[in-house]
Amino acid sequence: MDGMTSKPAFDTPPGHRAAMLGPLIDSHRDAVEANRRLPPPLLDALHDAGLFRMLLPKPYGGEEAAPAQFFAAIEAAARHDASVAWCLCQANGCAMTAAYLSPDVANEIWGNDPHAVLAWGPGKAEAVQADDGFAVSGNLMFASGGRHATWLGAHTPVKTVDGETVLTSAGKPEIRTFLMPAAEIEMEDIWNVIGLRGTASDGYKLENKFVPTAYTTFRDDPSVRTYSAPLYHYPAMTMYATGFAGVALGIAQGFLGDFLQFAQGKVPRMAKSSVANSPVAQSETATASARIMASRALLIQETEQVWAETLASGGLSPAGRARIRLASTFAIHEAKGAVNALYDLAGADAIFASGPFERRFRDIHTVTQQLQGRKTHMQSVGAWLMGHEPDLNVM
Repeated sequence: MDGMTSKPAFDTPPGHRAAMLGPLIDSHRDAVEANRRLPPPLLDALHDAGLFRMLLPKPYGGEEAAPAQFFAAIEAAARHDASVAWCLCQANGCAMTAAYLSPDVANEIWGNDPHAVLAWGPGKAEAVQADDGFAVSGNLMFASGGRHATWLGAHTPVKTVDGETVLTSAGKPEIRTFLMPAAEIEMEDIWNVIGLRGTASDGYKLENKFVPTAYTTFRDDPSVRTYSAPLYHYPAMTMYATGFAGVALGIAQGFLGDFLQFAQGKVPRMAKSSVANSPVAQSETATASARIMASRALLIQETEQVWAETLASGGLSPAGRARIRLASTFAIHEAKGAVNALYDLAGADAIFASGPFERRFRDIHTVTQQLQGRKTHMQSVGAWLMGHEPDLNVM
């Protein structure tokens, strides 16, 4: 690739590469939490392992990993640190945008920069048409990974210079995606939260920021797709659902592993033997383990089957999107349920910041508060199962 200073090796599956970085992630966990950032040595290792390029098109140095492989990598990272896994998931979903840009622009952003990361977040914004581009203004937030991003984005309606809203052929407001060099935008420190602190999901304001037309696109719109490998028949929302479910399941698996070690030696106050000898703890632990395993198995099954159907048919069906949405939402909440049960069993030991439990407890409860964890997704899938038109805005 012209201008590419290094190219990550994809000679092993991404899940294996993420697992191999587990000890390094562990060594930086306290710094990630305290500084609310991914530290440079860890970022370098994640880039060197190609973990920011799993969903990036191959022409720009990407891997185009299958959805199940992507899930495995996110889950493996989350067993060690949820913020690291969240940033990887978010950046990979954003990288799918390369398939909807001109090759020159996509190559400038990703192909010529081995440490490229695109981040964005929701918020109120608008773009006004200008000569050869647009003037974008707004207040954006929840830009996970924005502190180590090289480019930032915004999704916003477009207006004419006369203030008229630009409409699509279907009569709906045109929503365009705008990409801007991160070095030109000042981030605002707003991410003071209970969990996923290391994602640095801060905000940024734009005031008549000029964006050339070539650096805009229509997200997940097949009519503007410039690179058409099977992966890009998936909307980014579907890949986010798969990945963020991996974050939840990884948290739950890490919590379970720590709890099993804790239970062997912990004798609760006024008890005669360890937690591991308690019939109640034994039963609850088995149930929590089953919830993790069952929801994980469902998600992997649906992810692999829907991917196979997509490869065979040449496109992702509404039914496939609904199945991924159902399995991912179910997994996120089963993971939270398992963590809650184990947290209760750990008693007062679970509340100490120095212990292995409270951070994962905070992180899983932050995952479920985000868009991908909304319980209303179950209603949307249920409506589809009962014959209603699928709501593709949330599936």
